[in-house]
Amino acid sequence: MDFFHRARGGERALLVQPVGAHTDDSAAAEFEELARSAGASVLGVITGRLDRPNPRFLIGTGKADEIRDRVEAEGADLVLINATLSPVQERNLESHCKCRVVDRTGLILDIFAQRARSHEGKLQVELAQLKHLATRLAGGWTHLERQRGGAIGLRGPGETQLELDRRLLSERVKMLESRLEKVEVQRQQAKRRRERQAVPVVTLAGYTNAGKSTLFNALTEADVYAADQLFATLDPTLRKLEGLNAGDVLLADTVGFVRDLPHDLVVAFRSTLSEVRDADLILHVIDASDPERDARIEQVNAVLAEIGAADVPQILVFNKIDLVDGLRAKRHRASDDLPERVLVSAMGNQGLPLLRAAIDDFLSGERIKKQLKLTHSQARLRARLFDAGVVAHETITETGWTLKIEAPKARLTPLLGLADGDGIWLGKALKLD
Repeated sequence: MDFFHRARGGERALLVQPVGAHTDDSAAAEFEELARSAGASVLGVITGRLDRPNPRFLIGTGKADEIRDRVEAEGADLVLINATLSPVQERNLESHCKCRVVDRTGLILDIFAQRARSHEGKLQVELAQLKHLATRLAGGWTHLERQRGGAIGLRGPGETQLELDRRLLSERVKMLESRLEKVEVQRQQAKRRRERQAVPVVTLAGYTNAGKSTLFNALTEADVYAADQLFATLDPTLRKLEGLNAGDVLLADTVGFVRDLPHDLVVAFRSTLSEVRDADLILHVIDASDPERDARIEQVNAVLAEIGAADVPQILVFNKIDLVDGLRAKRHRASDDLPERVLVSAMGNQGLPLLRAAIDDFLSGERIKKQLKLTHSQARLRARLFDAGVVAHETITETGWTLKIEAPKARLTPLLGLADGDGIWLGKALKLD
């Protein structure tokens, strides 16, 4: 379904980097990498001071004239702006420059559309795109005078083409949301099956292109696609991490984060990002060679907070140490003010045993293994324990059940205040209170 009628040009792009008080030096370089990841051929970068946004263009009229002249002189057919444009500003710039104009959100959405491979990922990307396009629908039509009236039974003002398109778009959004709800039900069922098996989940998270997929492959001997480009991985992948004293672990590889990640994407990818939110441990992967790594850590933590994963324990994994002179594989234990840190090179196969040991120590130290005997009057508590996925094994007895409780402490702690059928607190029954 084509909601927009715009001339299709090539991918020769001019980049525009507005510079404000809080713009760091890496912003333009990252935006250029985003453009190349989307398949654009970058002709040049135009920078300009932006102290007060211009309601018409966002940028000043003089800078808009400069962009128009550069577009004409260099034969550009696309202008990419590293900022969020309002629909009016986007339409005004397109009219002024006589070419397509795409803001940061639109560019990231385009990259996600190219990268999505799974059915769920494609649904999520399309949903985010349609919600973004809904605000820009009016500017895409130049024939709003068309009516559906004129035939018998349809005379009168009818329905404008714009209203029709909005209604069709709204129906498509509802259909996608319904499909994603069904996918989410399937994901929750799979999650409950994992929890019933008491298998802890460790999730890789971090800034895009930090080397998460390479690390995932190195730890699990998988063959997940990994490339030196932004957002190489969109669809979550789970593999078993075997050979730990804590038992088998599920390791999840997820989409990388980026500064100013569009809110529509965060909402659309809520089920995918639930792999991060529901994890027992997050491996926060950081590019040790990135001069902006401290800022990247803050930006990733901001996204984790937005998706409700701020309280999930972390191990900071500084990857790519082979690109930094003087760094070697090392493990730094957690302190009062810092989480545990491990220095590795996934590509160079350095420090991986140290990382496995850190994961093992965390899960072993934080796991609770207890035996619990329940009577038939305690069936409701038994059901709650199974629902929470903390029962590793069950034996049926004449008087009820004997449960082998095995789970990360973080998963079990919220249940300790539950009372059984005889009024005995679970924490007391497990001797954990």
